[in-house]
Amino acid sequence: MENPLPCVCRRTAPTLALVQAIALGGPAAVLAAEGGTGHYLPGGMATLIDLPPTKPGWVVEPIYLNYEGTASKSKTIPIAGTLTAGLAATSDALLLGGLYTFEQTPLGAHYSLGAYLPYVWVSVDADLDTPLGTVRRRDRAAGIGDLTLIPAMLAWKTGFWQLSASLPVYAPTGDYQQGRLANPGLNYWTFDPTLGASYNNDKSGLNAALYLGIGINTENPDTDYRSGSTLHLDGSIQQLLPVGPGFVGIGAEAFYLDQVTADSGRGARLGDFQGRTAGIGPVLTYILPRGKDTLVAELRWLPELEVHNRLEGDYVWLKVVYQF
Repeated sequence: MENPLPCVCRRTAPTLALVQAIALGGPAAVLAAEGGTGHYLPGGMATLIDLPPTKPGWVVEPIYLNYEGTASKSKTIPIAGTLTAGLAATSDALLLGGLYTFEQTPLGAHYSLGAYLPYVWVSVDADLDTPLGTVRRRDRAAGIGDLTLIPAMLAWKTGFWQLSASLPVYAPTGDYQQGRLANPGLNYWTFDPTLGASYNNDKSGLNAALYLGIGINTENPDTDYRSGSTLHLDGSIQQLLPVGPGFVGIGAEAFYLDQVTADSGRGARLGDFQGRTAGIGPVLTYILPRGKDTLVAELRWLPELEVHNRLEGDYVWLKVVYQF
């Protein structure tokens, strides 16, 4: 069986930016940090559909991401300059992205660049302390989220193995208001260098991938809050089976995110506020070769199983990739 997927990438997060939207940064948060989240989200880059391209040409990728998460009433989480408790958030995002892979191979690698722009719907409920006592407040917002730029994505392929290096950059293009619980943007930049390794056996149909990155954040100028850097690790294994004119892939993805440096700045009233999350879930893929082109669709359900200083919930990703 020929592996028909020299596909694409990212985040979404990203990479992405959808969850960021949720005031908590995004829907659910990737780590602790301001809002209990960050730009990179579990499932942003982890499986067969996320492989950096190795064929010159275009890749178009629409993505849908849903997140619903809650935090205990005893957990205090800072959002947009406000301290909250009993946080509950729902976020939906539509991202449209694309990559272009050049024929030239600098450093012997296939070179791509691209961008992803999200539109986000966010709803956040939380308890706030006021002079009149604790009140329950709900904020809703919708709009353009933070743009993901990928100025460099390199892929080296040899036999069944592929190594990759990329530099996603999240730009604060989304709407943001200090004091509002629900924000489509996070109001700071994130630089997220990521390394990847994958095994793609076009004879047996076995595929596995592992991605390691670290998100480095700038300060939110409105709240004087700088979220700590986040280490994220995503791995997957999938088996492709021929079905009709295409291939069905069945597999699983596991993720781990850990804030490795403390939050800082005058707005970091809770101190270090370092957090982490981990989880595992199923992945279902369909690949349809169309001559020289390839159409891929993938559904992921990624529940969080262990969290600290953040919301706990489920990520649902639906990705579609067309490579031509």
